[in-house]
Amino acid sequence: MIFWKMNLSNYKVKKKICIVTGTRAEWGLLSRLAAMIRDDNSLDLQLVATNMHLIERYGMTIKEIEGDGFQVDYRVPMEVEGDSEIATVQSMGIAMQGFAKAYDCLRPDILLILGDRYEILAAVSAALIFKIPVAHIGGGEITEGAYDDAIRHAITKLSHLHFTSTEEYRQNVIQMGENPDKVFNVGAIGVDNILQLPLWDKQQTEESLGGFRLDDNTVIATYHPVTMEHNTAEEQITALLEAFDEVKQLRIIFTMPNSDTGNQIISQKIKEWCMLNPQRTTWFTSLGLKRYLSTLQYIRAVVGNSSSGLVEAPSFGIYTLNIGNRQKGRTAAASVINCLPEKNEIIRKLHEILNTPKPLGMFNPYYQSNTAAHIVRVLKEVKIDPYKQFYKVCND
Repeated sequence: MIFWKMNLSNYKVKKKICIVTGTRAEWGLLSRLAAMIRDDNSLDLQLVATNMHLIERYGMTIKEIEGDGFQVDYRVPMEVEGDSEIATVQSMGIAMQGFAKAYDCLRPDILLILGDRYEILAAVSAALIFKIPVAHIGGGEITEGAYDDAIRHAITKLSHLHFTSTEEYRQNVIQMGENPDKVFNVGAIGVDNILQLPLWDKQQTEESLGGFRLDDNTVIATYHPVTMEHNTAEEQITALLEAFDEVKQLRIIFTMPNSDTGNQIISQKIKEWCMLNPQRTTWFTSLGLKRYLSTLQYIRAVVGNSSSGLVEAPSFGIYTLNIGNRQKGRTAAASVINCLPEKNEIIRKLHEILNTPKPLGMFNPYYQSNTAAHIVRVLKEVKIDPYKQFYKVCND
């Protein structure tokens, strides 16, 4: 009988990095990082898709993930009827059950997540019980108008590695009791994507938009519910649309809100308004990363209350009209113009933007080089213990 002796001296077990993603915008930020993890010889990428990726009315964007050449290892459905507070909380409970099954099956070494959404809070809460260390991208940021703000800080306390987008945000994370040795200021991954991703020329971009013409009077408008306010979604989207009625030279590309509480009335109002103004508007459930960034090259401004207007838009030398309180407290470039969610105020600020030269060469406070590569390097090299101590900041 012959026994074969295996030489295991050169064999290394790959570190399993599990990314949970729940929205098209989040996946757009994470997709290049996910590819770098997948292509690294010492790492094993696992993907869990949940929430909006699995819902038809939000574009069933799991197809985009798979279309990008990624394998989705586990699906965690969490859809319930409606967009009320009850529906949101019920969906989180359903998600917790799904994540329990996913983690029991996949047994990742690290859970890698981005941001501050309620489905990510469910994912991280389940990981705590499974003793899975969490690496969090985007901690320390401030958005006082959304419950995302509290969720983000809760995720920080449930995480073990932290990748922040500015030094100010890094200090915020440390102030919450996190060890400075585990908090890395790497810049915003969305800005890194702009520098690394080859974008389309104007003709290709317009063709991807169904022939919609792009010019200096074009804006992208995205409006999400301000979830720490009570029932303001209809009033605020109405004010924005009535302002667009008055500024008739504008051409508007709408992208639909995410699945936060109160989103459906915003989507309904936008679609109704576009039907009345087909000559100068179009709308998309999701533009996707490349089409969105390509479009930013050829427009005047981003309008609404999306974080992208503060993080990515300044790198294109265009204005952002940031409306209302949703992003209140977030670091912003000088090209970001804040505005009350009131019709006349929005009209005045839109005219200001249209009559002022573009802010070319604008400094973006979220920029750092090679953000994604920095994250991959830390994931490979840093050892994480699920047990962590509270770090006390000494003020002299």
